Amino acid sequence: MAGFLLKRLLNYLALTSVATVLGYLLVSSTLDPIARFLGRNPPIPQASIDTTLSRLGVNPDTPLLARLGNWIVNLVTTGSLGTSTRGTEVTADIFARSGTSLRLLIIGTILGAIIGIAIGVWGAVRQYKAPDQITTYASFVVLATPVFVLAVLLMITATAINRTTDSQIFNFTGEYTPGLSGGFFTLLGDRIVHLLLPTISLTVFAVASYSRYQRSAMLDVMSADYIRTARSKGRTRGSAMIRHGVRVALIPMSTFFAYSFGLVLTGASVTELAFSWHGMGEYLITSIRNNDINAAAGTILFTSILVLISGTLADFLYAALDPRVRV
Repeated sequence: MAGFLLKRLLNYLALTSVATVLGYLLVSSTLDPIARFLGRNPPIPQASIDTTLSRLGVNPDTPLLARLGNWIVNLVTTGSLGTSTRGTEVTADIFARSGTSLRLLIIGTILGAIIGIAIGVWGAVRQYKAPDQITTYASFVVLATPVFVLAVLLMITATAINRTTDSQIFNFTGEYTPGLSGGFFTLLGDRIVHLLLPTISLTVFAVASYSRYQRSAMLDVMSADYIRTARSKGRTRGSAMIRHGVRVALIPMSTFFAYSFGLVLTGASVTELAFSWHGMGEYLITSIRNNDINAAAGTILFTSILVLISGTLADFLYAALDPRVRV
């Protein structure tokens, strides 16, 4: 186990370094940090622009490789990802916003995986029957619907319910009500209410995606020899499917789930924007819109670390599901 973890750590260190360097080169080559200073009235003096860009370490007059080297040295020696265009530390922003994204996304992702896998197995077992057809068409409709459209539909429905009941049952702007006072349970309830609609939005899309993958994986194992062997030994069809079929069908799903979970913090940007949650997805879009090189590069580094950690999680899940695999 120790050897496996050490090997993974070294591989991940190398891969993270490569991803970070390429990410920094990409954002530095495509984003224009001078753009936000242009078109001001009165115009900002060029000397002030150069001073600000040099302080941030993104002055285009400095060679790209020199800027990359300074950014890496600063990261290794101080652990800092630089300063954003808003004057805040990128490292502190990422820590704060990743926590916000986790509070929003972890419930929806896990619920979506559990429900989606169950629906996928059910659809495969009842292939081409009414339940399978209904779930298939419903999944395709959801997957074909833009995320912001579903978010708006949920908001319209919630507003209609609030008006019908003449009470504020649903709150869907931000992660809490500003200025709300009360005890612990009052504040907790307020956060849960704000979590409800974005969680439903994320769960619906996750269910549609996971159910399609799980149904396909389950159909591949239903006609396998070990299923027929289990049936010949006296197991019922349901018992053979659950004990042998589902477990094997979950192996490819473990990889899909792990990497999906690693990307979900930055992948739900539209949902965060729609419901005004200030998480990592919004941070990535804002950094690109503001031509904020340090913030965009820091987000790439953060995402690469999450993906590589998710790879390790996938390996452990794979080993847990397949006894032939040893880590």
